[in-house]
Amino acid sequence: MHNMSSAEPVIRFKDVSKTFQRPDGRGDFVAVDRLSFEIAKGEIVAVLGKTGCGKSTMFNIVAGLIEPSAGEARVVGHDPFSEFDFFRGKIGIVFQNDRLMPWRTALNNVLLGLQVLDTKPAQAVETARGWLARLGLSGHENDYPHALSGGMRQRVSIARAFAVDPEILLCDEPFSSLDEMTARDLRAEFVRLVRQNNKTAVFITHQIGEAMEIGDRVLVFHRPAQIAYEARLNAATNIDERRKLRDDIMRVLALELT
Repeated sequence: MHNMSSAEPVIRFKDVSKTFQRPDGRGDFVAVDRLSFEIAKGEIVAVLGKTGCGKSTMFNIVAGLIEPSAGEARVVGHDPFSEFDFFRGKIGIVFQNDRLMPWRTALNNVLLGLQVLDTKPAQAVETARGWLARLGLSGHENDYPHALSGGMRQRVSIARAFAVDPEILLCDEPFSSLDEMTARDLRAEFVRLVRQNNKTAVFITHQIGEAMEIGDRVLVFHRPAQIAYEARLNAATNIDERRKLRDDIMRVLALELT
């Protein structure tokens, strides 16, 4: 395990840019433009912005799936792209759709990451069962994804992300396809699990309410990915303060020309 001094941010972007070539060959497209921010250990940061503002590109850089065109991205002091193998088991990802393997039971889907990490089989099964239980899925271990509701499937994917005991959780609009009641329950559950297990989380969303429910900090992105507004929230943030923050965020989002 990479030991960090408590002062060292878990995620640090310094002047990160990402340019893609347009598929039609007509020049380049800038998705991220000189983006700088830091995320400390134990923080839950919600990244909010309209579709196409570059938040998923930022997410993919943190996850080591793509390389910045310029600038420096560091996760626990390492380069997520060039040192991809270092991050095995250190980052858990929850995607927009549950990405469960249809031919594997709920238990076997949660076991997947543990098997990749060569966890001893008996220990892996115990861990996977424990996380399914914590997410309210005891009794569903042997169900296949097609037999589970959307909310239950997303609970399985959250269990799978937590099971490998990652330092960082990356979530890309994981509750956007669920009904609001289910989504609200899962948001509360997710925040509770992140806090209990002292994880650091980056949560991408395009819903202001969701960002404010999840984040200690909300970063509002404009296109190409730049921070247009930043807000901090905690249990002491009262209703009036929250209302003002929401109004400010809506104003910032409305300023962006679409």
